[in-house]
Amino acid sequence: MAKPKNAIDDRRPPRPRMKNKEYRRELRLLHGELVAMQEWVKRTGAKICIVFEGRDTAGKGGTIKAITERVSPRVFRVVALPAPTPRERSQMYLQRYVPHLPGAGEVTIFDRSWYNRAGVERVMGFCTEGQAAEFLQAAPDVERAIVRSGVILLKYWLEVSADEQTRRLQSRIDDPRKVWKLSELDLRSYGMWHEYSRCRDEMFRATDTSWAPWYVAGADDKKRARLNVITHVLGNVPYEPLMHREVSLPERHKADGYREPAMPLRHIPTPY
Repeated sequence: MAKPKNAIDDRRPPRPRMKNKEYRRELRLLHGELVAMQEWVKRTGAKICIVFEGRDTAGKGGTIKAITERVSPRVFRVVALPAPTPRERSQMYLQRYVPHLPGAGEVTIFDRSWYNRAGVERVMGFCTEGQAAEFLQAAPDVERAIVRSGVILLKYWLEVSADEQTRRLQSRIDDPRKVWKLSELDLRSYGMWHEYSRCRDEMFRATDTSWAPWYVAGADDKKRARLNVITHVLGNVPYEPLMHREVSLPERHKADGYREPAMPLRHIPTPY
């Protein structure tokens, strides 16, 4: 039997987790390409929208951080909307996301997006089944309009296994540096693995279109996932390589009598 479209079970044996030294070396090269893409976006007025979805702990935040680490926040804007206000709840569902779509010369990255309605809202009962069905019917047409307006729309689902999700949540519980990441919603949704799977599958069937397809990235190895996603983004944006500029620092002006002031400035302690 042929594997269904967007099947996410990869039967190849897992590769060993990437070492940090190799990861940083590869990421450094990709960061240079992201800068080249940024300059192309600024010069051409391109509009790029990248959507990240996935279960809790799938690594969306870390992937976004890896993408934006060396580029300008004026070009690469990250959108992570809070819970809707009473006014926003009274609007058409997709309305609150439209103002955040990219303008000319911008890359907008959604850390969760309008697909909240197809995932967490549906699973946790924050919307009705009728509202979820209405969204799944409307989303492809809205995304067609987004693409027709000249936006390059890339949608990524980061897929994490059940065992790896358990390990990551337990790490948040045990590590005081990560405990802030652990929400009550995370704990409630942990036991609803299969409910999320059913909603994910229906979302793929309804919204995986030729103009806005879903791309699935295995995310049990966070380092490999980040590199794979960045490589895929670069491969789907027709940017041009950045030409190296020869730059020389100018000579500094002479002091012309200036001396450092003898003011009692408050220097911070230096324990390191």
